[in-house]
Amino acid sequence: MTGMLIKNGTVVDGTGAPAFAADVRVQDGFITEVGPNLAPKGERVFDASGCQVTPGFIESHTHYDGTMWWQPDLDPLPGYGATTMIMGNCGFSPAPLHKYMPAQREMVGIFSFFEDIPEGPFLQNLPWDWNKWSEYRASVERNVKVPLNYAAYTGHIAIRLAAMGVEAWERKATPEEIAVMADLLDDALAAGALGMSDNMHDHDGQNRPVPTLLACDDEFAALFDVMERYPGCCYQVIVDTFMRMTGPANLERLSKLLAGRPIKVQIAGAIPTLDFQKGILPAMQASVNAMREAGVDVWPGFAHVSPTSTLSLVKSLIFAQSNDYVWHEVVLADDHAEKARLLADPDWRARARESWDTQAWDHSPLKNPQELFLLDSENGTGPIGITLKEYADSKGLHRSDAMADWILANGTRSTVHMAPFPKDEALTIELMRDPKTVGNISDAGAHLQMLCGGGENALLLTQYVRDEKKLTLEEAIHVMTGKLARHFNLNDRGVIAPGKRADIAVFNMDEIQRREMVKAHDVPDGRGGTTWRFTRAPMPTRLTMVNGVPTFEGGQPTGAMPGQFLSPGNDDTALAVAAE
Repeated sequence: MTGMLIKNGTVVDGTGAPAFAADVRVQDGFITEVGPNLAPKGERVFDASGCQVTPGFIESHTHYDGTMWWQPDLDPLPGYGATTMIMGNCGFSPAPLHKYMPAQREMVGIFSFFEDIPEGPFLQNLPWDWNKWSEYRASVERNVKVPLNYAAYTGHIAIRLAAMGVEAWERKATPEEIAVMADLLDDALAAGALGMSDNMHDHDGQNRPVPTLLACDDEFAALFDVMERYPGCCYQVIVDTFMRMTGPANLERLSKLLAGRPIKVQIAGAIPTLDFQKGILPAMQASVNAMREAGVDVWPGFAHVSPTSTLSLVKSLIFAQSNDYVWHEVVLADDHAEKARLLADPDWRARARESWDTQAWDHSPLKNPQELFLLDSENGTGPIGITLKEYADSKGLHRSDAMADWILANGTRSTVHMAPFPKDEALTIELMRDPKTVGNISDAGAHLQMLCGGGENALLLTQYVRDEKKLTLEEAIHVMTGKLARHFNLNDRGVIAPGKRADIAVFNMDEIQRREMVKAHDVPDGRGGTTWRFTRAPMPTRLTMVNGVPTFEGGQPTGAMPGQFLSPGNDDTALAVAAE
């Protein structure tokens, strides 16, 4: 590798300490020197005048596990300073894998449904040449080259399906099956998985609870016994504070299972921040406090961006997740002619009205037509820019019938957009400043026809720091870098200091923006064609560097693919460099 000397910048080192003027020398993938007025030693000089020089940003919650195989440029992440992504969240991972195809297809179907990722490219672009997680890691390192580093959990759902086959949906495990699960988890942790991710939240498109919701306490205890043998690993779990509101019961159970165990626990949804969740917030806060008093090392996970929904008939779990399985029938329909037929069918319409009135959650977009915007027409018929409520009222129609009429007129590839859920900004800031929380959660790589998680990190720098001054720049950078590196035990990066890996972002605070979403028609649909995803133009950084290699510079990606599969724990090479 060639070296680089980043001159004349302001270093925000990722620890939360005050920024300082300094140059940064990079050689062979490491930061070798940080200080004022460093003299070049023959390496390339990058002028960072007027810019901040920070650790590269860690995307703490992504679902690129499948997407990275067919979209290896990971657009738009390099232009937003991202240098590491965490995969395998929420119990969803491509490994381990059952040896027989029916159970393998179940895992693909689960991942595809819950993360809104097309099944076709999942089946066609991944080689599926593994059963154990260690074999999966070897295949990824052999076959995939990307511009970001990546680390991954192994998913409890995948472990359960690999051990039990399709019966994982139906019953608790036998002692023999639990022993197989423990062996599969041990294989993953020995091969460098971050830990195990889990799901106490989801139901599928047929309203079936995900297999992990059928796991008994003996199964959890056996898996946690394995995790205790790997002190650098982490348990990540999503609990339900969004739909069935079982979060307090989830935490009560986890507290009993984890009390006294030296396992770091990251809980997505532990401290809910949305206005409609305020009823459950006190119980969740009390539960988190009780877990900590019981000796559980709890790190609540949170998003600084309020969830938004794009209702699409091509690929969307919003209807099912809103407890409306009638409109979800249209999403599942094989072709657009069948989708249109259903939308026009009087019997289907009657069932759809009843579902929206009596089944959908009160906080769902289906019950709040004043928050649904008719914005994206396939053919331009319109009207465009008004709410579903305004359109329904103007036609004297039920809101379900009105949406069906609008989509039929505008084309079944049209989408309806929901305003962001109102959220508690003071609580969000409190979570950012809590030393034991996991922020910068974005779901990047998933739900690509609902949202664009990639690039949401820019809001921490623009909205929270520059525009509203709710955070200092040092706090925002710490939330996305050093704090996350410490949580994930990625000890060789996340801080600008000698001996650390050269994952670096350079940007000018006056230049950056979180860009609006746009459609890119480049996702393989599994039928020889393509479908679309949301992306956005670069922030941009002046420079994004991964392992000492520029991945974004001059306003565009460089095409370099230096990303590496990371494991938790210390890096001996980095320590040796620091000692020198």
